[in-house]
Amino acid sequence: MTTAPLIVWFRQDLRIADNPALQAAAKTGRPLLPVYIFDDVATPPMGGASRWWLHGSLQSLEAGLGKLGLTLILRRGNPMRQLDRLIAQTSATGVFWNRRYEPTAIASENSIRAHLNRRGIEAESFNSALLFEPWELKTKTGGPFRVFTPFWKAAIRHSPQAPSAARIKPHPFRHRIASDDLAAWHLRPRTPDWAEGLRETWQPGEAGARARWRSFMDRTIRAYHTKRDLPGIAGTSRLSPHLHFGEISPRQLWASCAMAEPSAGIASFQRELIWREFCYHLLYHFPKMPHAPLRPEYASFPWKVDRKILRAWQQGGTGYPIVDAGMRELWRTGWMHNRVRMIVASFLVKHLLQPWQAGAAWFWDTLVDADKANNSANWQWVAGCGMDAAPYFRVFNPILQGRKFDADGAYVRRWVPELAALPDQYIHAPWEAPRATLHFAKVRLNKTYPARIVDHEAGRKRALAAFKTFKAAPKTKHHKKRSPAHP
Repeated sequence: MTTAPLIVWFRQDLRIADNPALQAAAKTGRPLLPVYIFDDVATPPMGGASRWWLHGSLQSLEAGLGKLGLTLILRRGNPMRQLDRLIAQTSATGVFWNRRYEPTAIASENSIRAHLNRRGIEAESFNSALLFEPWELKTKTGGPFRVFTPFWKAAIRHSPQAPSAARIKPHPFRHRIASDDLAAWHLRPRTPDWAEGLRETWQPGEAGARARWRSFMDRTIRAYHTKRDLPGIAGTSRLSPHLHFGEISPRQLWASCAMAEPSAGIASFQRELIWREFCYHLLYHFPKMPHAPLRPEYASFPWKVDRKILRAWQQGGTGYPIVDAGMRELWRTGWMHNRVRMIVASFLVKHLLQPWQAGAAWFWDTLVDADKANNSANWQWVAGCGMDAAPYFRVFNPILQGRKFDADGAYVRRWVPELAALPDQYIHAPWEAPRATLHFAKVRLNKTYPARIVDHEAGRKRALAAFKTFKAAPKTKHHKKRSPAHP
């Protein structure tokens, strides 16, 4: 008689190492049934770039589990219904999973847990995605943090749990169970195939995450604090999509940093990990953050919605080289350098007065690291309507930003090749170049390269006027404390 299995429900934890749900299930000694359920009616739906990545990540996970003798079962549809079907087909007596923290995911997990408990099915969930649970760190008054620096100080006073180094020795469930064909999900484009640049740039999966981390630790991290703002060089980790899909855990990264010789670069990288934690902290405590400003007075901001202007920004046709380079890098690779993300976001919401939600939606569809917590928190930060946000009067000058962080024009020349022959002094402001210089570089403004969509100084003044004059709503004096959704 076969012992009833445990279902290990994979979600955004697509790895084997330091996977708490998988390890806890394996320790029971019961047969394991690994499952991934693609919720194809989730709101908002997964963006195109993320779907491309998911395909590769599931292939990697399937291969890794296969080496342990386990078969990954793929199902598509409502998670509760699919889990019920698997329980009926296998007589499984428990479901183990790692938690997610988006508002809809929390609601879904709570509903599934209650449903399983009513059926007498063991339901256990774990933290695999964060250094700290979003409700663990509190202010002195017991509420959530709204400013990053106190959150950072609180975080470094608490040591995160060390990653597990235990080897998994699971018992597979021997019965054959129907599984979807991954290719039939059509997560990757067919015609037209827009993913060539993604294939050239990324290796989704746990092995790709480990390789990326080793390379960063060996070659880059010690100078991270000085090079992370330079988009023309490989100065960042590029681990964000691997972290988002759970192919490597933040605990693994933190522990690796802690074991290395201390340096300013390592400290700077750890601070970025804590910023990621802060974004999740905000999302948990302020679940409307993805679509509503955290500062309620900004709900009345006078945006100038214009689809034509938004489209020019999306396509990298604003006439500002550093902005256009970033948007083209995003479309080609599914990723954008963090400094440039701030520049293009500031340009959209301040120079062009387009709502930050429109920018966040475009990032959601085109980023391989599209993450609800980070995406919405960072857009609100730039727009000035979030917690610990950039002040309204901070309007990034795309010309000066380009000259400061891409002084030799390497980044612009790569992604805006029609400007490649311009001298360094004009690469970030081609309209300032003499006619002879433009002619020699084969640049014809508004022909081979678009004219500026807005004059910088005019756009800046318009933004400042809009931010000063919109009617402020009364501020909320008290925040109702929510109890943890995941006890």
